[in-house]
Amino acid sequence: MNAEFIAALKEIEKEKGIDAEIILEAVETSLVTACKDNFGSQTEVKVSIDRETGDMTVFRQKEVVDEVENPDAQISLEEAVELDPDYQIGDVINEKVEPGNFGRIAATKAKQVVVQKIREAERGVLNRKFQEKEHELITGRVQRISNGNVVVNIGKVDAVLRPREQVRGERYNPGDRIKLFVVKVLEDEKSGPKIYVSRTHPGLVRRLFEREVPEVFDGTVEIKSISREAGSRTKIAVYSSNPDVDPIGSCVGQNGNRVNIIGDDLQGEKIDIIPWSEDVAEFISAALSPSKVVKVQVDEETKSSKVIVPDYQLSLAIGKDGQNARLAAKLTGYRIDIKSETQAKETNFIEDSTDNPFEEFLAQADLDIEELDLDFDLDEDVLDNIEIDEDVLDSIDEDVLDDIDLDEVDVDVDDLDLDEVDLEEADLEAKEL
Repeated sequence: MNAEFIAALKEIEKEKGIDAEIILEAVETSLVTACKDNFGSQTEVKVSIDRETGDMTVFRQKEVVDEVENPDAQISLEEAVELDPDYQIGDVINEKVEPGNFGRIAATKAKQVVVQKIREAERGVLNRKFQEKEHELITGRVQRISNGNVVVNIGKVDAVLRPREQVRGERYNPGDRIKLFVVKVLEDEKSGPKIYVSRTHPGLVRRLFEREVPEVFDGTVEIKSISREAGSRTKIAVYSSNPDVDPIGSCVGQNGNRVNIIGDDLQGEKIDIIPWSEDVAEFISAALSPSKVVKVQVDEETKSSKVIVPDYQLSLAIGKDGQNARLAAKLTGYRIDIKSETQAKETNFIEDSTDNPFEEFLAQADLDIEELDLDFDLDEDVLDNIEIDEDVLDSIDEDVLDDIDLDEVDVDVDDLDLDEVDLEEADLEAKEL
């Protein structure tokens, strides 16, 4: 052995990522086995290789004893003291010997030991490498399909895409390149890492957005939650603490190019990008997009909500086979009960918490008090004391209200003698308004 041997080890270290020290230790172990064939199986042998020059030194080890029973493994105290006066009973001396020429069998055994150690070291490197890939995005090439499992080559190892992790309707043909989410990596010292991947995991969508959207990758835009029905539709909630950054626009990209690339990677899966909000009612309303929402009532204790939508958008809010409502519930973490305006009115779905009757009237009339360009200001106490006949409210026709021209409402404060009005007995009729 010489410096060329050390250079070769360093080259292996560079190409395979195996520590040269591991290989040197394997070579030393293999040479010990070969030397025992020369010196006898009961002889204790130590082999040392210089890490710089590659020179090999072989030592035969003997234990210092009072009475020698095995000359190949023991030495008397008298003989040991002649070599070094400091030796005592129980010490081990290293006697340098010449290994001689190894036989063919001994050389073969040494080679097998070295090869085995190198393979174990390679598997260890792969195990460590792919442990770091867990929950990350990788690209692989379909190798074959076996018993429903799709075997995908991802470099020096193969990953397994099990049936439950495959998207219904997707076809996987040998040679196809597909993007995968690493679900789990199991370390196996004998056969290398076992890698399980997925095409259905929500994490796949998250990693694709991190790859395509720089704002998501650097944390400027945060993906708060994802709900997915693989192969059909995905909803993601995004948020940015930077007021100058539009989180939805960042994810969509110019002319939709970013989200379209991700959709292509998911083979046409539809993606809804929703603005996240701390206001749960607002978040639920956005999550039910593309449907419009009239009102949301939230119960944070039970993690449930009641939602009212326009009559003509009830089916849109629920979605085909309930998909839109189901995805919205997963996205927000709240149970969502949806009814149309007509259904809500018939069943008293949401109790009206309006305390001011005048505000209730304006709500039914779809009027905003700030839009009433009146020439006088009514005190809030005055408004609170105005009584409105509920039967009159119920009889108001929405078409009549639509015909009211607020621009024609012109009340002069001088014409009102508010001091002489008995507000407690006032009975305002809708036609008088």
